[in-house]
Amino acid sequence: MSAPTRATVRIAAMTPDHAAEVLAIYQTGIDEGNATFETSAPDWAGFDAAKLPEHRFVALDETDAVLGWAAVVRVSDRCAYSGVVEHSVYVAARARGRGVGAALLDALIASTEAGGIWTIQSGIFPENTASLALHQRCGFRVVGTRQKVGRHHGVWRDVVLVERRSPVIL
Repeated sequence: MSAPTRATVRIAAMTPDHAAEVLAIYQTGIDEGNATFETSAPDWAGFDAAKLPEHRFVALDETDAVLGWAAVVRVSDRCAYSGVVEHSVYVAARARGRGVGAALLDALIASTEAGGIWTIQSGIFPENTASLALHQRCGFRVVGTRQKVGRHHGVWRDVVLVERRSPVIL
């Protein structure tokens, strides 16, 4: 089977029907070591409870297999931060380099702007150069590097903080 191209990718709302594939893609990213401080994917109930339901998407191929996903969480319950979310985007290894991540981020940006969210942010390990490049292409800017912000498998890791400020929500 050939790798999907942007033309063969369909973006859809994430549902419980996608749970097993979403969590498997998440676990693969975790196992690769440069995607997150997490060491194992949560169960679906935990994942579902943490992510804002109106801003989570999957990329599907022509057979409706999940190629990747994107979702957001609130950064704070404080009113001043009501329009700020932190996002995650993960792409299955077999679909990388084919525009899946960009298609997911495009959908996420449109959704969050329609929902009144003015800032999308994320922390990315500096070693994850593919993710940093993707975010730059999608209009995110590097805010700075948080040095040795957390331990990952016993090693202190830096995180590059990226954000996208909506030009629509002023």
